[in-house]
Amino acid sequence: MNKKAYSDITYPILEINLKKVYENVESIVELCNNQGISVAGVVKGFNAIPEVSMQFVNAGCTYIASSRMDQIIKLKEYGLNKPFMMLRIPMFSEIKKLVEFAQVSLNSEMETLNMIQKECELQGKKHKVILMIDLGDLREGVYDQDEIINLAMHVENHLKNVELYGIGTNLGCYGAIVPTIENLGRLCSIAEIIESKIKRRLDIISGGATSSLPLIIDGKMPKRINNLRVGEGILVAEDLEKFWGYDMKHMHKDTFVLKAQIVEIKDKPTHPIGEVFIDAFGSKPTYEDNGIRKRALLAVGKQDFGLHDKLIPQKQGVKIIGSSSDHLIVDIEDCDIEPKLGDILGFLMYYPPMMYLTENPSIPKVFI
Repeated sequence: MNKKAYSDITYPILEINLKKVYENVESIVELCNNQGISVAGVVKGFNAIPEVSMQFVNAGCTYIASSRMDQIIKLKEYGLNKPFMMLRIPMFSEIKKLVEFAQVSLNSEMETLNMIQKECELQGKKHKVILMIDLGDLREGVYDQDEIINLAMHVENHLKNVELYGIGTNLGCYGAIVPTIENLGRLCSIAEIIESKIKRRLDIISGGATSSLPLIIDGKMPKRINNLRVGEGILVAEDLEKFWGYDMKHMHKDTFVLKAQIVEIKDKPTHPIGEVFIDAFGSKPTYEDNGIRKRALLAVGKQDFGLHDKLIPQKQGVKIIGSSSDHLIVDIEDCDIEPKLGDILGFLMYYPPMMYLTENPSIPKVFI
């Protein structure tokens, strides 16, 4: 992690405002806690940078959650003192580390659960599991209701070191299915069937991720849901406003800002000259001919941020045209004050560029 003074940094850089991250975490935790819902703060979106992860701890997240075991180990060794939740179904190859470093994991396979039990016996430890139910998004989870009940009974009655901590679901990440009163109500109903069979209440009924926050905002979350796993809704807070139509002005959108330097400014046609075939990434782009326009070339590209259409220019009048591996191309014709060669332009972002930029070792991270 590069933590240099500005004078020592060659652009592009990623500015991370720790105070604003903290305030965003605090806001979402308060929103959820007011309805009896704990928050598992998902740190994988910024590759579990310790300084940022600490804001999740300090602002009140009940769990620190990641889908990557190496991130959990890194934060454990850094000294984060919170229960760790493993989000991705554990691989056989990481069960030893899972039991050693994580307190909670999401599961859907009996054989995996049996292996966790054996590893717990070897390490003399206990481990909590949340059994995942597929409510239609078609990513992880047991699809058949009888199967999930049988799996719960197996953990409860036959795995002495593995605690049936609760059940959960994922919605929106693959199938783009919207969390609703109906599908999360079904999750609660299945939980109550399991509770009637094991003769106790489950500790956790985990109702999804950022995409479940609208139900909380609208006051429509089923009462038995008592946990969410939230990342994007805390970190860059763009989706709920831009895609769902909620007023999120109280949330900071500039927690992560990409800053890149202009290396060329030219008046050029807006449509390439010649036969259009495929670009360097195998895609066949389309272009709109708007005549000659002033454009700037910035020294940052797909290798750094992944998706240019998920970047948001901070400067009024700047419009992103496209990108290659190492360059971002922007239209600056409509800027009130025309950027100059060597100027720095800033970009807010949706979730995907944050993942790429925080992982990229060639992008210095500057903490504000």
